[in-house]
Amino acid sequence: MRLAKCTYGKVEEYLKKSDMIVIPVGSTENHGKHMPLGTDFLIPDKIIELLEKKNDVLVAPTIPYGATDTLMGFPGTISIGVDGLIMLLSKVTESLRRYGFRKFVILNGHGGNNKSIETVGMKLYKEGCLLADLNWWSMVGELNPDWKGGHGGGEETAAVMGVDPSLVDMDLIHEPMGLIDDIDPSMKTTGWSTVDYKGATVIIPREMIQYSGNGWYGKDAPDTATQEWGKEMLQSFTDWMDDFLQSFAKVELPKLPE
Repeated sequence: MRLAKCTYGKVEEYLKKSDMIVIPVGSTENHGKHMPLGTDFLIPDKIIELLEKKNDVLVAPTIPYGATDTLMGFPGTISIGVDGLIMLLSKVTESLRRYGFRKFVILNGHGGNNKSIETVGMKLYKEGCLLADLNWWSMVGELNPDWKGGHGGGEETAAVMGVDPSLVDMDLIHEPMGLIDDIDPSMKTTGWSTVDYKGATVIIPREMIQYSGNGWYGKDAPDTATQEWGKEMLQSFTDWMDDFLQSFAKVELPKLPE
């Protein structure tokens, strides 16, 4: 049930039976040459669409912006930063808490959002609430190891195909990752902000555009994705999420110190 489509009277009725709300959070950012900038909120939106067929939990409007500083430089990427997302989530949950919501489920589509979400979750905990952070892309890899993937790789590409295959540019899906040793020839780029120096991993924070020739990263090449994989993966996660929400609804809230 979408908050945006409810009257305030309907929300009042909902709160008589439940204090839980789902908040989808994503980002607008590069996902490789073959993928749309809205990947990280389009996928959570699809999961919510599937969830509505199974569960009447209230769902707040999707937040399409996140902490994506490392992906700036790719045209179209928008970042509100860690602090910006903390402020936005704090204001949203503060408003909802005023009316009686106490259990907040974040359906998150972007890893860079986690620091902000956890910060807000701790604040809510101290106020007698609970926040659950559901990172769909990492959790599906736990449900099925074959689905585990990186940024803009096969996993996310399959998920977008499960949303709408026309959003994936098939002419560019075969292009290699093309990592660049941008720091120094003696420091091989190995991953997200990481380099290898004489056998040890060093983290050097910088924008991905400096060391990525394509904009996607991971062991799961995008051209391994299929629509069937995406649909199965999204439905499986939706089924899991439905079960989790039913259990989370029964969990006791933290007791505030007297």
